[in-house]
Amino acid sequence: MERVINFFEALMRGLTFLSPLVNLAVRIYVGCIFWRSGLVKIASIDSTIWLFENEYHVPVLSPVFAAYLSTWTELIFSALLIIGLFGRFSAFVLFIVNLIAVLSYPSLMAAGVEWHLVWGLLLLVIIFHGPGKISCDHFIWGQLKKRFGKESVEHHGRR
Repeated sequence: MERVINFFEALMRGLTFLSPLVNLAVRIYVGCIFWRSGLVKIASIDSTIWLFENEYHVPVLSPVFAAYLSTWTELIFSALLIIGLFGRFSAFVLFIVNLIAVLSYPSLMAAGVEWHLVWGLLLLVIIFHGPGKISCDHFIWGQLKKRFGKESVEHHGRR
C-alpha cells in the first residue's frame, strides 16, 4: 500500500510541477483564437462593419462602434491574456466578448456554439484560477511582495 501512496504522491508532484505550463498553454491557445479573430476583423474592417450591420445583432451599440469595439477588444485583451498581464480581468473581458458573440449571432451552427463553449470554459478556468506562475501578473505580484512586504501586499490585495 505504501508503494501505491508513494506512486500517487510522485504523480501529483509531477502534475503540480507541470501545471504552470498547462496554464500558459491554455492562455496561449485561447488568446490566439481571439487574436486571430481580431486580426481578421481589422484586415477587412469594411466586411466586419457589414457583418455588424446585417448579421450580428448587438443591442444598444451602433454597428460601426460595435465592430471597432469588438476588434480592438479582441486584439488588446488577447495580447494581455497571452502574456498574463491583468490575466483574470483579460479573461473576463474575453469571456464577455465570447458570450456576446454567441448571443448576437443566432445563425451560429451547433459546432460553432460548441467551440465557443470550450473557449468560454477555458476562460472561466483562468478567471477562477488565475493566469499561473508563468505570467506577468505572477512576476509583478512577486516584485510587489519583495518591495513592500508580503503582509502589506496581501492586505491590500484582498480589497
